[in-house]
Amino acid sequence: MRKPQFRGFPLMLVGYLRVSSDADRQSTDLQRDALVSAGVDARHLFTDHASGAKDDRPGLIKALDFVQAGDVLVVWKLDRLGRSLSHLLTIIDSLKDKQVAFRSLTEGMDTTKPSGELLFHVFGALAQYERALIQERVMAGLAAAKRRGRTGGRPPVIVDEKFEAILVALNGGMSKAAVCRNFGVKRSTLIDTLARIGWSGPSSFGTEPHAG
Repeated sequence: MRKPQFRGFPLMLVGYLRVSSDADRQSTDLQRDALVSAGVDARHLFTDHASGAKDDRPGLIKALDFVQAGDVLVVWKLDRLGRSLSHLLTIIDSLKDKQVAFRSLTEGMDTTKPSGELLFHVFGALAQYERALIQERVMAGLAAAKRRGRTGGRPPVIVDEKFEAILVALNGGMSKAAVCRNFGVKRSTLIDTLARIGWSGPSSFGTEPHAG
């Protein structure tokens, strides 16, 4: 019997679950049982104990680093994955770039099916729409500042050694908010410094082979 495939690759189901605290054992079991019942091997489950708004999610970073082309990232519910709509769109977009499918059990989303392929296009359109809105707000802000006699840009104040460490953290999947908090850097300073060097985000979530 042939193994199911997605985009020509054999499928491997990789599960991600998130609970708000270590004490929320019932929620952990609920999600784990649902993912295992859906066919996810327990060895391929990644877990975070964090609130939906928290930036640092080592389990999610490991899951995104683990999946390869042809795999399917499975979650119990959409709100388990993204801390916000923009974060969710970023993850979905990165999965598409890696040729990784996505499945949400509660909402019945499954991009391994022909009808589910439309989801990638919808998410892509939403991501493009959000980027356009952000760019429009930035340009409007610069124009308003110029009318008040101010110009954008400020000299970078992040010393070289700290900035190298920041780049390592960002390329490793840490969010800008977490970087600002952990390195004691103002968000505006970080954004300006990254813009000066043309940094647009990590090139990938890793290409290490599956273990086990």
